[in-house]
Amino acid sequence: MRYLIVFAGVAGSAAAQDLPPALTDADFHPVNRLEAELGQLLFYDPILSGNRDVSCATCHHPAFGTSDGLSLGMGDGGIGLGPDRVADPDNLPEQRIPRNSPALFNLGAKEFTVLFHDGRIEVDPDRPGGLRTPLDADMVTGFASLLSAQTMFPVLSADEMAGHYSENDVAQAVRRGTITGQGGAWDIISGRVAGIPAYADKFIAVYDHIDDPAQIGFTDISNAVAAFMELEWRSDNAPFDAVLRGEASLPEPAATGMALFYGDAGCSTCHVGPFLTDHQFHAMGVPQIGPGKAERFESHASDLGRFRVTGDPADLYAFRTPSLRNVALTGPYGHSGAYADLRAFLIAHLDPVAALDSYDLDQALLPDLAVDDTRGFADSAAIAAAVTVDPVTLNNGALDALLAFLDSLTDPNAEAGVLGIPDTVPSGLTVARMPEG
Repeated sequence: MRYLIVFAGVAGSAAAQDLPPALTDADFHPVNRLEAELGQLLFYDPILSGNRDVSCATCHHPAFGTSDGLSLGMGDGGIGLGPDRVADPDNLPEQRIPRNSPALFNLGAKEFTVLFHDGRIEVDPDRPGGLRTPLDADMVTGFASLLSAQTMFPVLSADEMAGHYSENDVAQAVRRGTITGQGGAWDIISGRVAGIPAYADKFIAVYDHIDDPAQIGFTDISNAVAAFMELEWRSDNAPFDAVLRGEASLPEPAATGMALFYGDAGCSTCHVGPFLTDHQFHAMGVPQIGPGKAERFESHASDLGRFRVTGDPADLYAFRTPSLRNVALTGPYGHSGAYADLRAFLIAHLDPVAALDSYDLDQALLPDLAVDDTRGFADSAAIAAAVTVDPVTLNNGALDALLAFLDSLTDPNAEAGVLGIPDTVPSGLTVARMPEG
């Protein structure tokens, strides 16, 4: 084990050559404001879900750092928002959503060419539609961006937005494997939206290729939602950004934390660049809790991570390096949300194998549900064996400094966004928002 002892003020400041360049408009795709305003309504409208009770905002809410504040969320079959979400006794979820809901900050930046914890959707100019996904080639045409294409998955997931096949027409179409074409799941969702005059008028006004509601397709809906996310959650106004622009320096202990981050603590080995991610996949020993990523006919609770995409044994239990932008707001942490507390996650990250050995489920934040969330513990030895990083030990002062630096990555505009939460949506369904007071 390698020990690093740092006392307040000793570490100095990170060398200028260690810091990434400041972000500019050139790092982001341009956004059509009218398209984003249409996408804002769709993002918060439960009309896109099978049972009309779950919106994108249910699991990606600004009040929880564009996540849901839970280790593993509940989509269909849940009531409430964030940590207050509970299982609906009249429509109990079959299981939790298998992975922690990722944050949405800066996903419209040009640098983001791979998405999801396992990277199963990725820009690939050699593939039809310019994308590599687990779906058939004819399902990826018409999406304006990678961010738009990722919306195809939640609406098809029974646990997230589609619901059970006995409950609604969208879920029944998914069950039949009918996704595209007339009567497919996407066609049903598009028809719902097109049938609302206020939406039809907005689509005709925004898109030149649409002059009749019947022409509204699922990809148009996805493109609008993506435009909203790109506009709403561009995040490049944190104290750290002022440092990168040469406009300010960090106070202590954040300055010492930055020096540690780019120095002896080794964080910048993976958390590089202005978004603090290498967009690669690493086995970091996060405990496996919840149902895992099993097919319906499988009974295990494993999540093999990137291996599920590549089949390469070197990718076993490896997951995508998340951006650390607004990380203080986006907990719980890890692909399985195993750690509700950022300090606890940081400590575990410094010595993953030891953390695996001592982990208990009390460190997670899980709504009550009659499931066994510990079945994945059976994989702990294999998860530990996949870890290749050397442990690092920091004293409490150094941990405090690192956490102060991570706080400096918080954009003061992160929660408010640009457009905010709409008062109402054209469907008239309930908009997900925190209760007042």
